Amino acid sequence: MKHPAVPYLTKGKPMKKALIGCIVALLALFATSASAKGGEIAVIVKTTNSNFWQNVNKGATDAMKDVKGYTMTFQGPEAESKVADEVNMVENAINRKVAGIVLAPSDPEALIPSLKKAWEAKIPVVLLDSMVAESGAKYYKAFLATDNEKAGELCAKQLIAKVGPTGKIAVMSYVAGVGSEIGRVGGFKKYIEKNSRLQIVGTFYSNAQMATALNQTTDVLAANPDLKGIFGANEPTAIGMGRALVQSGKAGKVVAVGFDGNEDLQKFVKDGTLDSIAVQGSYAMGNLGVKTVVSAIEGKTVPKFVNTGVVIVTKDNIETSEAKNVLY
Repeated sequence: MKHPAVPYLTKGKPMKKALIGCIVALLALFATSASAKGGEIAVIVKTTNSNFWQNVNKGATDAMKDVKGYTMTFQGPEAESKVADEVNMVENAINRKVAGIVLAPSDPEALIPSLKKAWEAKIPVVLLDSMVAESGAKYYKAFLATDNEKAGELCAKQLIAKVGPTGKIAVMSYVAGVGSEIGRVGGFKKYIEKNSRLQIVGTFYSNAQMATALNQTTDVLAANPDLKGIFGANEPTAIGMGRALVQSGKAGKVVAVGFDGNEDLQKFVKDGTLDSIAVQGSYAMGNLGVKTVVSAIEGKTVPKFVNTGVVIVTKDNIETSEAKNVLY
C-alpha cells in the first residue's frame, strides 16, 4: 500500500519554507531565554549608616519594580573607613554567583582585585559615586556619579560669592584618597586658588564620622577666630560642621557650605547655620545603577559614564520642586 506524499517535508520550496519556519521559531525561543536572565543583584555601598546611602537603597528598590526575574540585596560596612569589610562583601557576592553587582567603592585601589574576579566570572559590575584607579577600568561596565570636580567648583563659587575674594577658609573633608573626595575637594580647592585670594588654613579628614567632624571643626574655629568660610564635603562631615558652628556660637557668622541633603542639613539651611548645600542625585544613582546592571547582564550596550547631577540648595530655593527632587 502506497503512502501519500508529505509535500512540506520532502523537497523543493515547501521543504525550504518548513526549515526556515523551524529556524525562526528556534531563534525566537533562544532570544526569549537569553533576555530572561534573572538572578540576584548585589548592591554594595560604602556604609549603610547614612541617609545618603539609604536613599540610594530606595532608588535601587524602586528600580526592581521595573525589572522582572531579579532579586536584590543591599549591604555596606558600618563605616566608610571599613574598606576590608566592603571587600569581603564583594568577594562573598562573587562566591554566591550573583547576576550583577552595583558597587560604591570606598577605596580606589583595594576593590580592584575583587572587580577583576567578578570580571573573570562574567559578573557585570556598575560603579556608583566613586571611581577606582585606572588599572581597574576594564573590570566595570559603567560608572554613575555626580561630576564631583564640577560639584566642588560649584561649592567654591558659592563660598566666594558670600565670603568675598580674601580671608581665611577651612575644608572639612571625609576619607582621604576616595575617588569622590579627590574630585570634589580637588575641584573646590582648584577653583578657590584660581578665582580668589582666599587662604585655606587646612584640610581635615573626618573619616566620614560626624563626631570627628564636630571636634575638628570646633578646633578649627577656636584656632582661627577670624575664619570667614568653611566647606563640609559630605553628609556626616557637614552635619558635624554645622553642629560645631551652633555650639560655638558661630552659626550664621561663618559662611558654611555643606554637601548632601538629609533632614539635618536641610534644617541647617533653613535656620541659617549653613548658607547652602550641594545635593547629589542619590536616588538616581541607585535607580539607574540597578537598571544599568540589568541591561549589562542582558547583553545590552551601556554608557561608560552617567552624570547623576547636583543641585545647590539654599534657603531661597529649598521649597522648589528642583530641590525637593533631590533632598531626602
